[in-house]
Amino acid sequence: MLSNNWKKVRKGLIAVLAVMTILTAAGCGKKADGDAGTGTAATTKADANEVLVTYKDGGKVTRGEFDSFLNVNLFFYKEYAQYKDDPAFQQDMMKQLVTFKILSSRADDKAKAEADTKAKAQIDQIKTFFGAQEGGLDKQLKDASLTTKDVEDFVTRSMQAIAAMESKVTDQQVKDAYDKKLAEDKNAYDVATVSHILIGTSDPATGKESRTKEDALKRAKEVQDKLKNGGDFVALAKEYSDDPGSKDNGGKYENVDISQWVPEFKNAAATLPLNQISDPVETSYGYHVMKVEARKTKTFDEVKGDLRSQLAEPQIYDFVEKELPTLIESNKLPQPPANPPAATTPTSPTTEAPKTDAPQTEAPKTDAPKAETPAK
Repeated sequence: MLSNNWKKVRKGLIAVLAVMTILTAAGCGKKADGDAGTGTAATTKADANEVLVTYKDGGKVTRGEFDSFLNVNLFFYKEYAQYKDDPAFQQDMMKQLVTFKILSSRADDKAKAEADTKAKAQIDQIKTFFGAQEGGLDKQLKDASLTTKDVEDFVTRSMQAIAAMESKVTDQQVKDAYDKKLAEDKNAYDVATVSHILIGTSDPATGKESRTKEDALKRAKEVQDKLKNGGDFVALAKEYSDDPGSKDNGGKYENVDISQWVPEFKNAAATLPLNQISDPVETSYGYHVMKVEARKTKTFDEVKGDLRSQLAEPQIYDFVEKELPTLIESNKLPQPPANPPAATTPTSPTTEAPKTDAPQTEAPKTDAPKAETPAK
C-alpha cells in the first residue's frame, strides 16, 4: 500500500507540474532512461471506451483517455512508475486531467492562440530531445504505449489550461509582484555566468565525508593559487572540481538566475568583481573557487511572463481544491483507504527537476547546483 507515501510527495503535481517542468526534467544534460514497460497494461477497445469520470455539462473521461494521460506522465517522470497502481496517485492524476480539460475549455481565443504557440515550441523541443536518444522518439513512445498525438494533446491542453488562468491576472498585479520581489531582494532578478571549481567535503553519491573542511580549504587555496598564476580554468576544473554538473564544462554555469543558488554562492555571484579569481567561498558542499564572468538584472519585460504564471498558480490550486469537487458527478476509479496503514516505501519521487552539485534552493531551470541534496 503506497497511499501514504504518494500523499507525501504529491504537492505541486496537480495542475501545473506537468507542463512547467517537462523539458527541465527531461533535458538537463542527461540521457533519458530507456526503460520499456513504463506504460500501463494494454487496454482493449471496449475497455478504452469505459467512462471512468463524469462532470457537469456533459464532461467525461474514458479509460483510454486516462491511460494515455497517465502514460504521458510516466514517460516524462519515470520515478512515478512505482506509484502507478496506487489509488491516491491515480486520483491525483485524474484531478489533473479533469482540471486541464475544464480550464482549457474556458480559455478564450487569445489565450488559446498564445498557449498553442508555446505548446508548439515545447513540442518541438521534446521531439528534438527524445529524438536524439537511443532508438529515437518513436521507439520510446512505443515502449511507453504512447503516440506522438498523445504527447501533443497533453502539452497543448495543459498550456491552454494554464493560459486560461493567466488571462485573469492583471498587468498591475504582475507589476506589483515584480516591485515587491525586488524590494525584498535587490538581486532577485540577477542573472550571472559563473565558473567555479568545487572542492567538496562529501561524496555526492553517498553523502559520506570525503575530506575534512581543513583539507578541502587547503586544496581550494591550491587551486586558487594555480588560477592566479595563469592556470587554465577549464583544465583545472576537469582535474579538481567535485561538481559533476559542471566540471566537464570548465566549471561554467551560463546565464543562471542566481536566486536558485544557496545563499553563500548566490551572494558571491552577486557581489564578486567580474573576471577575478575569488578566495574560497564556503557552502554546505565545501569550498568554491569562483569567477563571475557576466552579470545583469532582468528587466520587467523579461520576467513578466514567469510572474504571471506564478500569480496564476494559486488560482489553479483554488480551482482544484474548491471548485473541482463540486463539478465531479461520478468517479469509478478506486478510492484510497480513509486510514491507510503506514508503509515503508522506495525512494520518493520528486516534483522538481533533476539536481546537480552547484548550490541551489529552488527547482532549477538549468543544471546549476542545488541546496537540498548532492548531485546525482
